[in-house]
Amino acid sequence: MSAEAANPGVPVRKRSRPRIDLRRLGRVALLGPVSRGRLPDAIGHVAEAHRAHHPDADLSVLSRAYVLAESSHRGQMRKSGEPFITHPLAVTLILAELGAETTTLTASLLHDTVEDTEVTLDQVSEEFGEEVSYLVDGVTKLEKVDYGDAAEPETFRKMLVATGNDVRVMSIKLADRLHNMRTLGVMRPEKQARIAKVTRDVLIPLAERLGVQALKTELEDLVFAILRPEEHAHTQTLIAESESGHSPLDTIAQNVRGVLHEAGITAEVLIRPRHFVSVHRVRMKRGELRGTDFGRLLVLVGEDADCYAVLGELHTCFTPVISEFKDFVAAPKFNLYQSLHTAVVGPGGAVAEVLIRTHRMHKVAEAGVVALGNPYAPDATAPAGEEPSDGERADPTRPGWLSRLLDWQESAPDPDTFWSTLRADLAEDREITVFRTDGRTLVLPAGASCVDAAYAQYGDGAHRCIGARVNGRLATLATPLGDGDTVQLLLARDTASGPSREWLDHARTPAARIAIAGWFDAHPEDAASRDAEDARYAPGAEGPAGAEPGGDRDTGGLDWPPSHSWPPGTAPDTGDAAHPGADASERLVTLVAESFGRPRLLADLTEAIATADAAIVSATVEPPSEQRVRHTYTLQLTDADGLPALVRAMRDVAGVYDVSRA
Repeated sequence: MSAEAANPGVPVRKRSRPRIDLRRLGRVALLGPVSRGRLPDAIGHVAEAHRAHHPDADLSVLSRAYVLAESSHRGQMRKSGEPFITHPLAVTLILAELGAETTTLTASLLHDTVEDTEVTLDQVSEEFGEEVSYLVDGVTKLEKVDYGDAAEPETFRKMLVATGNDVRVMSIKLADRLHNMRTLGVMRPEKQARIAKVTRDVLIPLAERLGVQALKTELEDLVFAILRPEEHAHTQTLIAESESGHSPLDTIAQNVRGVLHEAGITAEVLIRPRHFVSVHRVRMKRGELRGTDFGRLLVLVGEDADCYAVLGELHTCFTPVISEFKDFVAAPKFNLYQSLHTAVVGPGGAVAEVLIRTHRMHKVAEAGVVALGNPYAPDATAPAGEEPSDGERADPTRPGWLSRLLDWQESAPDPDTFWSTLRADLAEDREITVFRTDGRTLVLPAGASCVDAAYAQYGDGAHRCIGARVNGRLATLATPLGDGDTVQLLLARDTASGPSREWLDHARTPAARIAIAGWFDAHPEDAASRDAEDARYAPGAEGPAGAEPGGDRDTGGLDWPPSHSWPPGTAPDTGDAAHPGADASERLVTLVAESFGRPRLLADLTEAIATADAAIVSATVEPPSEQRVRHTYTLQLTDADGLPALVRAMRDVAGVYDVSRA
């Protein structure tokens, strides 16, 4: 079965398609119209594609790398019957078409030499430098791991470690997988399915995270054809039928061109057909496809400001579908993607989705981090010494999301936990940005809570988090965060504080879940005590029979049974309470303290009260509600003038956010 059989032929598109079409560069493009004996001619196609993006590139290093790769792999054949050199050539050509810089292409040509030939890393380093050697070594480490079911978790743990300092390793790996998927038809069906599932579950989401849409969309279609052949065939038929007649998108595109021309805006208006999986998703969502569902309009302009000018004209001259508007120019996605999304109603009520972006944005949208050129080259346009405020894009070779994955993979207790958590994290295709009080940002998955924000900001220090303020308002740690929220996290002074198991119910990020579980694993005795305390003070739970405050009972949690009122004259074991005399009634005061529940709260409050020279006459603690606790104290003061100092002392206790007179 040929490579084309593994990916059934795509109908020829009649309309303009500015998508980087990686499929069109097949075996003939690689080898040229000459015989196999003249393989060196093949590097010319890579050089041509490379020069299109980097006109001043030094091609001599590519020629030397090709000569070494071809001579090293000479005599080796792929399962398809082709010379093995066609594989590194195809991988390199894919990356060249995407705009990869020379170092990446050099490493791509050599990526199989150390694994499959007698060439050593030392030879690569001596001939091409440490940077190329590092990339080749990273890809080699990935290739040495078996892709069997039992090996998958460790495979991708090693992938993250290998790519931790340079995403170009992952870029080469993705291009390598794309070419292998194209030629998967020579393998047994069960092996095709296994490789396709791994590609679907991990590599496609990684391509999305890297912003390499051109790789992602083709990988999706190839996986779709293998795992769901009947639906793929049906979708192919629908696309072919849609292209046999006139599309309403043609009319809308023409109208848009006229509107922008009259407005004096220089723009290129194109029809961008959807790929197979995209069409299938729309059909699953809407049931019956409309004529405009097979593509979207793409408007390319020169400057960022032109994007908004185009948007204004479209919303003025057409009826906009406001719910479809999204601004990824002002707030780029985590994978560098920038574009304005909108939808307008055309003639006859046809609704067309429109993407508006600059040519630069389009290049990055298609090729992601691959389009950034040499990531180690200094940015001449950036002011000297200026650090990006958003750590997500501070270093394109180490995006923030990859740093987070690397951090928690080191803490994952076993490969299976890592694997399941990785897949769950990659399945999150939407992220939000929240602001810290210092102006910096945290990037979290959609649906993340204050618990996630705490661990993203403080790491293990978040174990002593007791609450938060979201947009200035007090909130529990379970509170979900929205895009653009400002979050201030409140920490207890006691560094020995630990989390609650219920935090696991509210944590969405791997970092938070693994850190919380790790704390309980490392503190089994504290964990057992904490579990008993949580159960004792859960809503509806009763305190232990006969428990009296002031005895020898442990007060490490919420400190006494809920709704238990102390009789007048009884005090906790601080030794400071006394039954008030009749002549001291004017010095009695009742205060209400609102706080977040935490261990040792009672001890700290009673210590603060005692320090302010007040005695507890009676006290009541209401059952906790959403991690909040309400205390009511009747206190005897030795001096009525000491009330302000007493209130300040109680408010200074960690976790207490308000103290007022009853």
